[in-house]
Amino acid sequence: MTPEILARIVTARGMRDLSDAARNALAKTSDTISPAERIEQARELRQMANAIVDLVVLGEALGGASWEEITQALNRRDPGSVAGEYEGAVAEWQAMPEDERQAAAEGAEYLDAWFARHREDIDPAVERPVGDLHNRR
Repeated sequence: MTPEILARIVTARGMRDLSDAARNALAKTSDTISPAERIEQARELRQMANAIVDLVVLGEALGGASWEEITQALNRRDPGSVAGEYEGAVAEWQAMPEDERQAAAEGAEYLDAWFARHREDIDPAVERPVGDLHNRR
């Protein structure tokens, strides 16, 4: 399995976790909690979303996207500073032994089952959004 595919699987886990956390926060909308608790809850969601952006950038860099393209997509100006932020993580993921990548990628079928349980009519009609990554090389 390539480092890019692993990054996409890890990203999918993050998206699942963010979705679960957002649903949990929505369920507490009418709870009587302090402003600090409500703000902290929202900050946690934002931190999770930022981590997902970082994982998507990592996956795109591992897949061969240029730093210029990534910089533009991030709405940033300096490809050098963006590359500087992510090159270490890219190198680490590229250096990860294959057996570690395989172990870290376990559970794609659970992500597919989670998607199937939560899928709405407006969502894409795919059956294996994560599992199909295993068919890519």
